[in-house]
Amino acid sequence: MTVTIYDVAREANVSMATVSRVVNGSQNVKPSTRKKVLEVIDRLGYRPNAVARGLASKKTTTVGVIIPDISSNVYAEAARGIEDIATMYRYNIILANSDQNEEKELSLLDTMLGKQVDGIVMMSDVVTPKLLQTMENSPVPIVLAGSVAESEKLPSVNIDYFQATYEAVKMLIQNGHKRIAFASGPLTYTINSKYKLEAYKKALEDAGLEVDESLIVAEDDSYDGGMEAWKELNEIENPPTAYFAGSDELAIGIIHAAQDHGIKVPEDIEVISFENTKLARMVRPQLTSVVLPLYEIGAVSMRLLTKFLNNEKVENHNVILPYRIEKRDSAKVKRSTDN
Repeated sequence: MTVTIYDVAREANVSMATVSRVVNGSQNVKPSTRKKVLEVIDRLGYRPNAVARGLASKKTTTVGVIIPDISSNVYAEAARGIEDIATMYRYNIILANSDQNEEKELSLLDTMLGKQVDGIVMMSDVVTPKLLQTMENSPVPIVLAGSVAESEKLPSVNIDYFQATYEAVKMLIQNGHKRIAFASGPLTYTINSKYKLEAYKKALEDAGLEVDESLIVAEDDSYDGGMEAWKELNEIENPPTAYFAGSDELAIGIIHAAQDHGIKVPEDIEVISFENTKLARMVRPQLTSVVLPLYEIGAVSMRLLTKFLNNEKVENHNVILPYRIEKRDSAKVKRSTDN
């Protein structure tokens, strides 16, 4: 049978209130009494009821984390950052996959609020108006991690996606390229359409280059999507000589498709990706890539959430983390020294 707080109190010959104070770390217990209660807890194998403690304290020390796909390198690394900081601040996490589906995201939010979580970290490629309204009306704090919303009411942690993309495309322009392709995941994703694509166009315009819509493709954000992007771009009359790829998997798909047709990288075409996951160093040639600090985005998002939960002073609700471009072998630029 399950051991209860009553069993511990009876065995230790103390009140249930005293057991509760010991379990909750209260200093208002005599050392000798604390020692006796802890010995009984250990002997009986008592485990405090987290739900009951949550009802009493109005806190469950549990945080909900909603991400599109835990199997993705991107989200997995960010989730690890969230979990590490949650553990540091003694919060448990409930992790759920949304499959980037609005109905499922709304359902998961409702479920987590029903479980009385203290706060939520949300990762979503598309913050729809309905999702945004639901989050803004949440009774607990919600922090967006690596996600952007039209409203700045929700706390968030990101990088400057526009400037990072602009710098990467400018690097290809400085290498002498005039036919630069833009290959990304779905343009329904806010970061792809509002930041990356607009930065690509601005970099070309600033260099006096024409924006050719035939050089802009959107595929599934995957290796196969990269293969398909290369095929589509090389069927046009004047194919590109350089590629900005919105993710590492897209970039690798582009490189392998090119290599399958006898095209060398970076001798014949150059490729710069966006993310810098572990895949960037596994492919040959290694990817020159915008470094999206995935772990840090997760960790800082969780730390920001703990500030709200602990009523700490928060000076900046919308955190912009630094980025860099890791120069490797897929573009003809001076290579960085990897750590």
